[in-house]
Amino acid sequence: MDADELIETLEDAGLSPYQADAFVTLLELGSASATDVASASSVPDPRIYDVLRGLEEQGYVETYEQDSLHARAHDPAEVLADLRSRANRFETAAEEIEDRWSQPDIEEHKVSIVKRLDTVLARADELIRAAEYQVQIGLTPAQFDELSDALETARKNGVDVRLCLFPETASDLAIPPIETLERTCSEARRRDLPSPFVALIDRSWTCFSPYGGSTNEYGVIVNDWTLAYVFNWYFITCLWEVLETVYTDRPDEPPFTYADLRQCIRDIEPLLEDGLTIEATIRGFDTETGREVTKRGTVVDLTYAGVSMDDDQSAPLSQLAGETSLTLETDDGTYTVGGWGAFIEDFEAMRVTVEAID
Repeated sequence: MDADELIETLEDAGLSPYQADAFVTLLELGSASATDVASASSVPDPRIYDVLRGLEEQGYVETYEQDSLHARAHDPAEVLADLRSRANRFETAAEEIEDRWSQPDIEEHKVSIVKRLDTVLARADELIRAAEYQVQIGLTPAQFDELSDALETARKNGVDVRLCLFPETASDLAIPPIETLERTCSEARRRDLPSPFVALIDRSWTCFSPYGGSTNEYGVIVNDWTLAYVFNWYFITCLWEVLETVYTDRPDEPPFTYADLRQCIRDIEPLLEDGLTIEATIRGFDTETGREVTKRGTVVDLTYAGVSMDDDQSAPLSQLAGETSLTLETDDGTYTVGGWGAFIEDFEAMRVTVEAID
């Protein structure tokens, strides 16, 4: 760095142009009279005394009398510490600007639009690690690799993870090994066409970004139950219902656990029609008070808006799109149990476990 660049840098650090020039001149001279400093720099003679005293006040130089006013550069330790502190603040400010540009304060907004997929994936990682009940996620193998640690954490915490894998482009889809799927999901399905990235967490949060072939890269992060419910139906119909299952941890015998009440009803309706007794435990919330509840009892009825099926067939998904509930008879009463967004039933079920079928 030459003298001119050093002067410009010192100006950026807060010195005036005359102060920066005088200080660099003193560094070269070692010590000198005020007159000599003025002669060797661009500082006018009438200004040199004020300039040197200003530098002294800021700790850059010290002055002394020797027939006339003299000055020498002060021990640079304090100055260097100040400059390095300023540099650190600039670096911190640069990082903060980058963070605020790429990741706005999501907590204050129902819907946030971000510019990069990386931001969406980073937020999805945080939310998946903090999930309590369910994660529904559609992603490419590369995105799966990036989020696999978070998904594994969710599974260790007992979260139901539904995973749909699809290719980034219209090419062959590489499915992770079964042992990897065992650690990261409850069930995995495959789709052979590219799709947008989507992650739904605990029925509240949605992270979404268009697929890689889109013209504009952007992401949407939503903290809203109603919009999450819309994305849930997109996930069920496009990324789940009609796709091939490549892995499931569902056992052959009870207990069977469901994060989706509609899927539970589809499975147990033929059993009830055959006269079997189904013991179940529901975990969820009281729709009136919002308090967490856990109830165990016997399923005595199923209700949904569509037409009941004959011949022991499960109701198609379209029949369960409206009001859907089961009735649970327990030792302390009989309760109606709804699924996602229940409000006319007694409870909203976050998880239903079929304990026994007799």
